[in-house]
Amino acid sequence: MPALKVYPAGHFPTVQAPESSFTGEVVISNYFERPAPSRLVSATVDFAPGARTPWKVNPRGQTLLVLSGTGWAQAEGEDIVEIRAGDMVWCPPGQRHWEGATPTQPMTYLAMQEFENGRSVEFQGAVTDEEYLRGPAGAAPRP
Repeated sequence: MPALKVYPAGHFPTVQAPESSFTGEVVISNYFERPAPSRLVSATVDFAPGARTPWKVNPRGQTLLVLSGTGWAQAEGEDIVEIRAGDMVWCPPGQRHWEGATPTQPMTYLAMQEFENGRSVEFQGAVTDEEYLRGPAGAAPRP
């Protein structure tokens, strides 16, 4: 078995995220799952301005690496925070949260998580416009 496998650009499909799960224009590309014993699942996710995930839980947690743009993220019970290109975000196992672009800026991130009991995410309902438009509470501009 080869020790290294290269997947050329464009190898993995690009799809529109399902409107039943996401709000706004969201494109998922480079989605892959590694075979056991690995549990890794990853994808690149592009959010148009105003687009966002639903409330969700990742049973084994989720790491996001913001590749471009500006977005918002929120853990349930906490304020919305701004995230920017170069930021890495950790969502702990079982923490209900959401993320997406700001109303005026697109955002792209690389999402990485692991399977547990055959799933890596549980969607739990749309983030309402009212919840989303609260934006970051008293956030000072970041450099």
